[in-house]
Amino acid sequence: MIAIQNYKDIESDFFDGRDFGASIDIVKDVLVDVKNRGDNALFDYGKKFDVSSPSSLEIPAEELERAAEKMKRENPDLYESICYSHKLALQFAKKQRESFDDFEIELVEGMFTGQKNIPVERAGAYVPAGRFPLVSTVVMTITPAVAAGVKEVILCTPPRVHPSDKAAAESQGLGAPGKPFTGGKPYADENIMAAAYICGVNRVFACGGSQAIGAMAFGTQSIPRVDVIVGPGNKFVAEAKKLVYGTVGIDMVAGPTEVFIIADKSANPAWVAADLLAQAEHDIVAQPVMATDSPQLAAAVAEEIEKQLAVLETRTTAEQSIKNCGRIIICDSLEQAAEAANRKAPEHLELAMEEGPRRDAIASMCQNYGSLFIGHMSAEVFGDYAAGLNHTLPTSGSARFTGGLSVRVFLKTVTTLRTVPGSKGAEQSARAAGFLGDAEGLAGHAKAARIRLS
Repeated sequence: MIAIQNYKDIESDFFDGRDFGASIDIVKDVLVDVKNRGDNALFDYGKKFDVSSPSSLEIPAEELERAAEKMKRENPDLYESICYSHKLALQFAKKQRESFDDFEIELVEGMFTGQKNIPVERAGAYVPAGRFPLVSTVVMTITPAVAAGVKEVILCTPPRVHPSDKAAAESQGLGAPGKPFTGGKPYADENIMAAAYICGVNRVFACGGSQAIGAMAFGTQSIPRVDVIVGPGNKFVAEAKKLVYGTVGIDMVAGPTEVFIIADKSANPAWVAADLLAQAEHDIVAQPVMATDSPQLAAAVAEEIEKQLAVLETRTTAEQSIKNCGRIIICDSLEQAAEAANRKAPEHLELAMEEGPRRDAIASMCQNYGSLFIGHMSAEVFGDYAAGLNHTLPTSGSARFTGGLSVRVFLKTVTTLRTVPGSKGAEQSARAAGFLGDAEGLAGHAKAARIRLS
């Protein structure tokens, strides 16, 4: 049963960022090895960690197209859903791109300052393929890079046994974690390959784990070095992204997923319970939270969670998440619930309230979140899959200072200065720069400014 508690009884560390591991030495060793040995290191780690260690890493473009055609033929509903998700995500990302203006303005006479937004040349996306191959993550990572104008977008994802190699693998009892089939053709999860083709990725590599992050950060004989790495992963992937930051840009270091639902008495208990369980099934440390001013709704949601858990296919994981990390908070008012949400700064924030001035007021109070879902019909899962929004969002309180993955991650905002010789602005800036250089003891700076006055 999910815990129910009053707001005044919440322990203070509930509002702290959740840390699930410090620096992992094995990741440091993997990164150094990949930097030094390139592809040879990737092949060795494939033999150690993956179900397949192919003879080469890049998956031919024809394989991606075949996967897409197979999906279109055998699973048209999924194919159309990915196309729809990509369409909305691309529309939204292109609108984001338009919001980053290039400009030049004359601040003072003869001094023209400007801004340009330039896309990085090459971006790398990582897409996990463990228990749940994250097909939607292909859409969310590739689409904003394309909309930003990135010239080349590559994708790394864990290898799978190629269909033409399956018979050989099975005859040898290989093709499982710890027992990889080696030397076959490069291949990956078919749905991920199909989504990559639909979204317009340039190149895909059958390479997973922290070694894939190292390959994209440093470059190997097969995998080119990128400028930015985006995408989720397990704790090893997250640690690798943290360690290579500075060598490359990253989107963020994401922790376990979380949802915070502010609900009033108009909320449907079954809907709220379903949304909480949708987060809980991700991971045993996912954090599903509801805050309400209605004790009756709290009890009804708790009861509904138990009913839905009984028939949920992912019950084993979801039940542990609910028990370990879930809670329902009873607040004195919805304003207090909004205060709690701002302190928590959740990845996903839902307002399960009827349309009207009260909901508008609560929405305006909420400032810290990755994405806000307003109203009963705005299910958080829509944002995960097919609403145009990006589902790669800040977790563990980092929504206090950053937003989610967007075209911004793939853009460099740079500045320009153009000065008219002899203008009033040029002379004023030269004099000011000279005095500031004197104050800081930087005589060369002062001279470089004043020499333009002679």
